[in-house]
Amino acid sequence: MQPGPPGQDKPRGARAEALPLRLRPSWLAPARLDAWLRDWQARFGRALELEAERRRPFLWLPVAMGAGILLYFAADREPALWAPLAGFGMSVVFAYILRTRRLAAMASLAAAAAFAGFAAGVWRTADIAAPMLERPRIGKLTGFVESVEARDNGARIVLLVTDFAGIPAAERPRRVRVNTRAGSVAPGDHVVATARLLPPPGPARAGGYDFGRDAFFRGIGAVGSIAGKIALAPPPYPIPTRLAVDVAIDQARNALTQRIAEVGGGQGGAVAAALVTGKRGLITEATNNDLRAAGIYHIVSISGLHMVLAAGTIFWLARALLALSQTAALRWPIKKIAAVAAMIGATAYCIFSGSDVATERSLIMTLVMLGAILVDRAALSMRNLALAAMIVLLREPDALLGPSFQMSFGAVAALIAFAERWEGRKRAQPPPVLPWPLGPVWTAALGILVTTLLATAATAPFGAYHFQTFNPFGLLGNAMALPFVSLFVMPAAVFGVLAYPFGLDWPAWALMGLASDVVLKVAHWVATIDHSTVMIAAFGPVVLVCFVLALLWLTLWTTAWRWLAAFPLMLGVAIAGKPERPEIFVERDGSGLAVRGSDGRLAIAGKPSRFVLQQWLAADGDRRSPDDPTLRAGIACDALGCVAKIADGRTVSYARERLAIIEDCRRADLVVTAIPWNGTCKARLVDRMALSRDGATSLYRAGAGWSSHISERASAERPWSRPKASPPAQPSPPSTPALQAGFANSDPDSL
Repeated sequence: MQPGPPGQDKPRGARAEALPLRLRPSWLAPARLDAWLRDWQARFGRALELEAERRRPFLWLPVAMGAGILLYFAADREPALWAPLAGFGMSVVFAYILRTRRLAAMASLAAAAAFAGFAAGVWRTADIAAPMLERPRIGKLTGFVESVEARDNGARIVLLVTDFAGIPAAERPRRVRVNTRAGSVAPGDHVVATARLLPPPGPARAGGYDFGRDAFFRGIGAVGSIAGKIALAPPPYPIPTRLAVDVAIDQARNALTQRIAEVGGGQGGAVAAALVTGKRGLITEATNNDLRAAGIYHIVSISGLHMVLAAGTIFWLARALLALSQTAALRWPIKKIAAVAAMIGATAYCIFSGSDVATERSLIMTLVMLGAILVDRAALSMRNLALAAMIVLLREPDALLGPSFQMSFGAVAALIAFAERWEGRKRAQPPPVLPWPLGPVWTAALGILVTTLLATAATAPFGAYHFQTFNPFGLLGNAMALPFVSLFVMPAAVFGVLAYPFGLDWPAWALMGLASDVVLKVAHWVATIDHSTVMIAAFGPVVLVCFVLALLWLTLWTTAWRWLAAFPLMLGVAIAGKPERPEIFVERDGSGLAVRGSDGRLAIAGKPSRFVLQQWLAADGDRRSPDDPTLRAGIACDALGCVAKIADGRTVSYARERLAIIEDCRRADLVVTAIPWNGTCKARLVDRMALSRDGATSLYRAGAGWSSHISERASAERPWSRPKASPPAQPSPPSTPALQAGFANSDPDSL
């Protein structure tokens, strides 16, 4: 065999060295590939065995249950209860039959959990179902006052309806929520007033949060306002027993709220009252904005933090008092007695603070943790968290869709996972001990820093998805505010409640007011820092699923394969980094729209409601307020309508009058109107009939045409779905000669 020409072999070797990432042919040989696959299969099997020994697969049962709940809410009509129950029974039987095969048994148990979640959704909906108002109405409303929440400009009242003029009893909402600026009522009163009621609103935009569904699961069938006088009226029947109990609790809450607010003084007193009774109506919007910007708004919503601090204070106090007795300390299980006292105190706190949904979830988590002490188990463990999650999901499956459940359980999962890693780490030598008081101060400071970092990282995706905001200085705000809440505010709250019946509570409320003032000053200072609130354009549920999967994979597994969470995390970041933004937002009743101009920012036409406009701006990552005058820039309007251009030069028309629709249908590329229209239209038309069917609509550019995302599917028939009203009869379109409409006084070429 002849050698090649001199120097020919050398360049080949040089090319091979220059391309180190190029796979050698021998690596792709079937034998090498088969050995590589067998090696990874063996690693996977060993990791799974180790996870099973640590009982980690159990932690995925609430995840499977949550998947079943999501499937329930994805249905376009109300499912039957027998179907998921049958699936649950079959899955349990299969799990028992296949118990000797680990993977098959795990899959069967996961399916059983999914069917259980699906069945819980069906049961919960059937249990709470009540009529929803079909259309806006004005009439005489009578009912029992369930609760009253004082506000700066009046009060918010929840009424148990006894009658509403013009609505049969079978179609009458069971409970309504109204705002009033005049009159004074108390819980338990039976009142009569003229009210303007509306159906609970649906999503403000396609893909947005469904406020109507939230109202349905709160038992609210209509919302509205009372403009005139509220008068007392004789009740048609005695007040129900359950309502009488709730009324007594609410009256006590209102009295204590007033007491704390008066002694605490100002906004500090209002915040202190909210922490004890859950009544947040006295907190001004400016204070709320400061707390949100500082990342510490969670302190005024009674949830896990407050429940843990209250239960912890009671636990410590009961155990310390029992330890003063030598007999009790040596002969009694004082730790378990203190846990029982903390459970009773936490339950009373939940009931007295209004038993809000988030508070009840926090109570369940706290009771599970304290119950572990009674059976000599670790209180803070991932198994207890999974058990609490399953209890909450079975009791309130709709909670899975809300930010409160997602953020609270996500934060606690991250904290427990870190604690497990920290306790299991290998130490070459004991850590150095700092002298007092440096040691306790350093430990507390480091604890606040680490827990805040973990909680912020775990909850940031949920905050961005639901509220389109991120607070980069939340770490600073929490680090400065939480010590005052933990060391002064909540202990003072416990002592104040205990001293309240004796009339010796004013020092506790005064201390709470002072400490709350410090917290508010910290919040205001952090809020004034530039970019304390970063707006993030809304991303879709696919991104949220990626983030949730990454969080679950990282926290629920303990072996090295937990680092595979990086893949869904990177995928979610990549998709969220380039969100698909609508060109046009249309309000559900057609009263206004927002158009993306050539500068990439939104401009509005018509008169969309302030709340809806806030939702649009937030979803677009726009920091402007609804009152910003630049929102009207780039829109040419006259008495008949408005005209705007998008970036590719296409023209969008908003028609206020029928005369404008005909002309605009010939000249514009898209016509939006709140008027029902059955005439021909050359342009893409979004009219009152389409909005009545589809709800809030978002339009995207799709080549030379448009693609639309709607907020309400026409085929959806769920108890919380907005009824599809029949369009009103309409006259035939007028003739077109010499019409000066729409574009007559608004030349699109001049935009």
